[in-house]
Amino acid sequence: MSGDHNHDHLHDHAHDHSHQQDLAHPLAAEDTGPPKHHELMIMAIRNLLIEKHVITKEQVRKGFEALDSWQPARGAQVVARAWTDPAFKARLMVDGNEAIADFGINMGGAKLTVVENTEAVQNVIVCTLCSCYPRALLGLPPDWYRSKAYRARIVMEPRAVMKELGLDLPNDVAVRVHDSLADLRYLVVPRRPAGTEGWNEAQLAATVTRDCMVGVANPKVG
Repeated sequence: MSGDHNHDHLHDHAHDHSHQQDLAHPLAAEDTGPPKHHELMIMAIRNLLIEKHVITKEQVRKGFEALDSWQPARGAQVVARAWTDPAFKARLMVDGNEAIADFGINMGGAKLTVVENTEAVQNVIVCTLCSCYPRALLGLPPDWYRSKAYRARIVMEPRAVMKELGLDLPNDVAVRVHDSLADLRYLVVPRRPAGTEGWNEAQLAATVTRDCMVGVANPKVG
């Protein structure tokens, strides 16, 4: 993997690799060690802003409550709209932030880049440095997404990790790994499942899980 955190990485491995580490689903528990440097900085800035009366503890509490209320259903609605409305999909692929504003979703200053799965390419999202994640669309990230195991292994052996999470891809499907940044988020638009012709947006959205929009699963019917 390149040392540049701002690059996507294309992987087309023909074979999975064996590993010694026993990783159940989800991949691993959330890191439970002491706070990292960036976490300490966030806490220090928060405490300083409260001390200087720029924000209040109540505002911080409400902010966390708002984050907790966000659900993957918001992203699923966006995907369903993209499946049924070609004009919306075109806007979404060009400028994700502008398109999701139709749903009242604000990325909070981060740029949203949307990538689409095809018969030939499966996209998957990671943040190798920390756990940047499109929370406004998908809610809180799962523990496995934040784990060191996922962040390290999905870049080196994406097929093996996906298989552990239940997605066994054909060898002729390339895997493209996208590395998120503090000011850059990704959303995967999965392939619309067969047998959904004539379905409305609500029915289609029900097939789209959080893992589909991260790229480690594909929508299923029934």
